[in-house]
Amino acid sequence: MCGKASCGAGSTGTDEEDPIMTIPPELEAQILRYYHVEKWRIGTIARQLRVHPETVARVLAQAGLPRIGPPQRRLKIDPYLPFIREMLAKFPTLTASRLHAMVWERGYRGGKSRFRAIIACHRPRPKAEAYLRLRTLPGEQAQCDWAHFDHIMIGRARRPLMAFVMVLSFSRQIFLRFFLDARMENFLRGHLGAFAAWNGIPRIVLYDNLRSAVLERHGDAIRFNPVLLEFAGHYRYEPRPVAVARGNEKGRVERSIRYVRDAFFAARAFADLDDLNAQADAWCRGQAADRRCPEDQTRSVAEVFAEEAPMLLKQPDNPYPVVERVAVKVGKTPYVRFDLNEYTVPHTHVQRTLTVLADPDRLRIVEGQAIVASHPRSYDKGEQIEDPAHLQALVDWKRQARRHRATDRLTQAAPASRTLLVRAAERGSNLGSITASLVQLLERYGASQLDAAIREALERDVPHPNAVRLALERRRDDLRQAPPVALTLPAHVRARDKTVQPHSLETYDQLKKVGHEKP
Repeated sequence: MCGKASCGAGSTGTDEEDPIMTIPPELEAQILRYYHVEKWRIGTIARQLRVHPETVARVLAQAGLPRIGPPQRRLKIDPYLPFIREMLAKFPTLTASRLHAMVWERGYRGGKSRFRAIIACHRPRPKAEAYLRLRTLPGEQAQCDWAHFDHIMIGRARRPLMAFVMVLSFSRQIFLRFFLDARMENFLRGHLGAFAAWNGIPRIVLYDNLRSAVLERHGDAIRFNPVLLEFAGHYRYEPRPVAVARGNEKGRVERSIRYVRDAFFAARAFADLDDLNAQADAWCRGQAADRRCPEDQTRSVAEVFAEEAPMLLKQPDNPYPVVERVAVKVGKTPYVRFDLNEYTVPHTHVQRTLTVLADPDRLRIVEGQAIVASHPRSYDKGEQIEDPAHLQALVDWKRQARRHRATDRLTQAAPASRTLLVRAAERGSNLGSITASLVQLLERYGASQLDAAIREALERDVPHPNAVRLALERRRDDLRQAPPVALTLPAHVRARDKTVQPHSLETYDQLKKVGHEKP
C-alpha cells in the first residue's frame, strides 16, 4: 500500500500518465539499505541520493517490505483500492486517466496527478520470462530470414537491397546473398546458394512467419506456401515455422543479421550487386568463418563446420528449377512490359497474352512451348530492350513504322522534340523531313545537346530544324569545339564518292598518228 509521503509529491498536473523511469540496481540496493537498516525517511533518502521522492517510494513499494515509521493515516483512495486492483488485474495497460474517470463516477474526489502517482505503485509489473538454452545436433537445423539493407540505384531505378541470411544452428556457419527484392524466386535462389556453399542440406529449416513460407496461420493450424512445400519436398528437408511472437526461437539468424550489419555491411563500398555478392562470399568464408564459435569458444566456426558438414543431407542430382513466371499482355506495339522495362517481341504476336520466364540475368518470352523472344534482363527503369530483327521485320512489313520508330527514338532521347513536332504540325510542316533532320542532329550532337537546343528554339517560337541547328552551332562556337563529323553520309553524297575507272589514253595517241599521216 502506498503512503502519503510516497505518492503525493512531484506531480505535474497533466492528464497523461508519466513514464516510469528505471534506476540502476546499485541505487535500488542503496535505497532499501538506508530505509530498512539505517531507518532513514523517504525525504532524507531522496535528498542524499539526489533522486525524486516518488522514485524512492516506488522502490520501497515494489520491494514489498513492511513500512517503518509512524502508522499511515487513512487516504481518500483507500475505499477504491480493491476496485482499482481488480481493474488492473484484468486490464494491466489501462491508463491512469481512464481509471480516474471510472473511480470519479463512483465518488472519488482526489486530484488527477496524485491519483496517477498512486496507480504507479499498484500497477502490476510484467513477470520476467526465463528461456531455455536451445541446442541442436550437427546437421540438424538451419535458420533463415530476410533483412532490408537500404536501397540501391540502378540507372533511374531505386530498388530495395534485400539480404538473404541462412545460418547453421550448430556451427553458426553463415550464408549471405543480396537480392533486389524479396520475391519467392529469390527466396528459393537463396536456399540453393546456401546448399551449394555448404555442399549439403540441413534436416530442418526454421522460418519466421514470412509470407514466402506461411500463407495463413490460426493457432497451431498452418497453411504453408505450396511452392515452398514443393521445394522442401524436392530437397527432403522439413520446413518449420517458429511460434507467433517467439523471436527467441530463431535467435541465431537474428544475431547473424546484426553481425552482418556491423561487421560486413557498415561502410562497405561496392560497384554493383555482383561485386557486393562476391565480397559477401569472401567474407563468409573468411572473417565470419574465423570467428569463435559461440557454443565452443575453443574452436572457430570453420572448425566446427568441418565437423558438421558430413552430417548434412546430400543434394539431389537434379536441381529444382527456379524461374520467375509472369503472364504479360502484348498491346498494339510489339513490346511486353516486365519489371519496369519493355522488351520487344515479333510483330506477329501483338494483341496476345504471352508468358515471361525470368532468370537473374536473362528472360525468355514464350507462347506455350515455343520461345518467342529472348533478351538480357535489365534492372533499370523505363528502358526499351530491343531486338533489331523484331523491328526490322516490322519495318519490312509496314513501311510507315520506320517514321514512327524514328519519332519514338527521338522523343525518348530528347523529350522536348514532342512539343516541337506538335507545333510544327499546327503550322502544316512536313513532319517526316523534320523528324529525319532531328535524328541526324541527334546522331551528331547527342541527346542532351539536342534537347537543350530544341528548348531554345521553342522559346524563340521557331519549331523548325534550322533553328535547332543554329542553336547547336552557337553552343559549339561558345565552347570552342570542333565541328562534329557525321558518321553516315547522305545517299547522294555517297554516290559522288564512287570509284570511276579512267579512260585509256591510247585512243588519243592513235588519232594523233592518223593526223600526221595525212598529206
